[in-house]
Amino acid sequence: MFIGAYTALVTPFTRDGKLDLPRLRDLVEFQIEEGIDGLVPVGTTGESPTLDYDEHIRVVAETVAAARGRVPVIAGTGGNSTAEALELTRRAKEVGAQATLQVTPYYNRPTQTGLIKHFSTIADIGLPVILYNVPGRTACEIAVETVATLARHPRIVAIKEASGNVDRVSRILDGCAIEVLSGDDALTLPMMAVGAVGVISVASNVVPRAVGDMVRAARSGRWGDAQTLHRRLYPLFRDLFVETNPQPVKAALAMMGRIEESYRLPLCEMAPDHRERLASTLRSLGLGKIHT
Repeated sequence: MFIGAYTALVTPFTRDGKLDLPRLRDLVEFQIEEGIDGLVPVGTTGESPTLDYDEHIRVVAETVAAARGRVPVIAGTGGNSTAEALELTRRAKEVGAQATLQVTPYYNRPTQTGLIKHFSTIADIGLPVILYNVPGRTACEIAVETVATLARHPRIVAIKEASGNVDRVSRILDGCAIEVLSGDDALTLPMMAVGAVGVISVASNVVPRAVGDMVRAARSGRWGDAQTLHRRLYPLFRDLFVETNPQPVKAALAMMGRIEESYRLPLCEMAPDHRERLASTLRSLGLGKIHT
């Protein structure tokens, strides 16, 4: 149902820390013009933990409006509390999101039974659900057996796999009726080699066409072309995670003149040596004048 390259959108802020909706609309247009398959606002890359409830829904609504039905919008509406995730998901559905990305509840670390109840309750709303397994941020993994149980729900259609474990993709596809999307740019190609159908990407904020071309090449069996693109993009995949995401990707977009470099604490500007390393990588990709 959701195949291809999807961008985990940053949330642009003005210099004084408010939502920068004109820049958000510009980013959406840039992504669509460059051939991205879909958009994922207010996930981890969209700094969802620092957006209040109204801002969260405003970003989803603005993304849906700017996309104008040209690509699907998968709203990040997960939460630590099932009640909060339910309310965000209902509101996202009301403003036109086509699906929801549901991160594993963090900090409270539910049991696998708790995860089944949490995700199933949200899926009952009726929006297609993409599970988001990212144990490095949540300290809680969705077990493969739990994925298999959840996949029986007609609205749980895919999983974003950001465990850093390609073997898990094989294990999921061996026993679960569900699509897998890579959650790690650097592992997109190896995950697709064993059956994943695409990526929810950070790097495609910066190079949407190149990431899309890599995924399309792999999907059509042009593995040589996909490998060439992977090798070209790998330094960017690496350097966008030299510090906590989304600090590097927002810095990169600011260097390209697409957004203001503005974060909400506790996220902050990159260290100078990391910034120069990232700028050098951007220049090597021929992305135009890079302002540091």
